[in-house]
Amino acid sequence: MQGYVSHDWAEETIEAKTRWFRSLPVAERIEVFCAFTDLALSLNPGLLDKKHVEPVPGRIQVISLPKR
Repeated sequence: MQGYVSHDWAEETIEAKTRWFRSLPVAERIEVFCAFTDLALSLNPGLLDKKHVEPVPGRIQVISLPKR
């Protein structure tokens, strides 16, 4: 992959973002994911309070902390 700098919004496709994300080592992917999560929670702290989430059998597992 040959790198270059572009300031064109048209080049910010989901495919280009996917290629960039896949080029990162696993540790950096986790750091980016945590940074996005922190950003989302700072913008909307109520995200953790969403109780209407329902698991889709066989696809997604919703994990929650045990009630104390």
